[in-house]
Amino acid sequence: MFKAVRILQVGSIALFLAGCAANKTTALAQAPLASPAAATSSSPMTAEAAMPVPEAAPSIEAGSSVVGLTSYRQADGRLIPAIQAYALEVARVRHIPLAHVEALLKDAQYNATAARLMAPAKTRIRRSWVTYRNRFVEPVRINAGRTFWEQNKSTLDRAARDYGVPPSIIVAIIGVETIYGRHTGNFRVLDALATLGFSYPDDSRPERSQLFRDQLADLIQLDYEKKLNAKEAMGSFAGAMGLPQFMPGSLMRYAADGNSDGRIDLLYTVDDAIVSVARFLRLHGWVPGLPVFAPATLPPNPQPMVVGGLYPTYDWTQLQAQGVAARPLPGAQAASAPKPANAAADWRQYKMGIVDLLDEPRKLAEYRIGTPNFFAITHYNRSYFYATSVNDLAKALADGMGYGGPD
Repeated sequence: MFKAVRILQVGSIALFLAGCAANKTTALAQAPLASPAAATSSSPMTAEAAMPVPEAAPSIEAGSSVVGLTSYRQADGRLIPAIQAYALEVARVRHIPLAHVEALLKDAQYNATAARLMAPAKTRIRRSWVTYRNRFVEPVRINAGRTFWEQNKSTLDRAARDYGVPPSIIVAIIGVETIYGRHTGNFRVLDALATLGFSYPDDSRPERSQLFRDQLADLIQLDYEKKLNAKEAMGSFAGAMGLPQFMPGSLMRYAADGNSDGRIDLLYTVDDAIVSVARFLRLHGWVPGLPVFAPATLPPNPQPMVVGGLYPTYDWTQLQAQGVAARPLPGAQAASAPKPANAAADWRQYKMGIVDLLDEPRKLAEYRIGTPNFFAITHYNRSYFYATSVNDLAKALADGMGYGGPD
């Protein structure tokens, strides 16, 4: 399943090291939100049963980003023209009173630290899978994760039953993101999103500033709907919030009310955070019962098979034709718990992708075969390093709890 080889050459690499902000969400929601329907059987609930998923709103075309812009208001207190145009479109598209939009934008402040942290590196950083993995699959997260699992076992088991996502994966994601709430971010989200939407530090990436302007519109909408307080919400320098570090857009579309109290609070309510992670993964292609990586062996040089991207591309017949061979699941896999009653029995029925984990300083590469569940994790964060670290941390956690790992 895992194959380490020497890197012969480093060319283009379909490996994203930055998180996918558009797909992450967390909120400090204090207003009532619809809670997911209760499951009526032991099988995972459908996405529709969990909660209807609203479509993403159209991008806000008005507005622009200017490197070095540090003030969003004119001397007389009015918004500068580009941001005023943005406010008008947000009000129109999101059906929010213009005065409400303007008030929040006038309150937004440029954050130099957020801009600096988002700025591109002056020199190319060589990728190291070993270094990255060691940062997350380590004793602090493993020990804290086992404690978190023990303390929240009933909610984790319920989320696994309802959505088909193993507790180990849910716990691992929250551990990688915030070490179980220890590091949720100390940036005001309104400032971070305004800074990255209107003052993005790299004018060669207009799509990035667009993403943050759209997330800012989501934040404004959540504030208007009284699902959070945009003037008080705190998060990362990129605007991600709560234990699982969701962006505003993901809060709107994927978060869930895990304790049925009529609101979603991903910072202080652990049940909401747990169920939201499970729901996010299920709605991004998680298949109950599948491993994250296929139990199969690769040919001697898998590099030409690497396609990259966030979706699997090969069917089993294609993989076999290129020298991939199946091997039995380890005995521990059968012991992982809980398992949905209708868990998928044969991973070979699904498309897969070759995952390349490069360690450029050591001139090494490790290759694995990702199932749809691996690619579901990449929608949480686009980095192959990230998704693989989640799997490996989940395995360490599950082994420590007496279950087989997810892989």
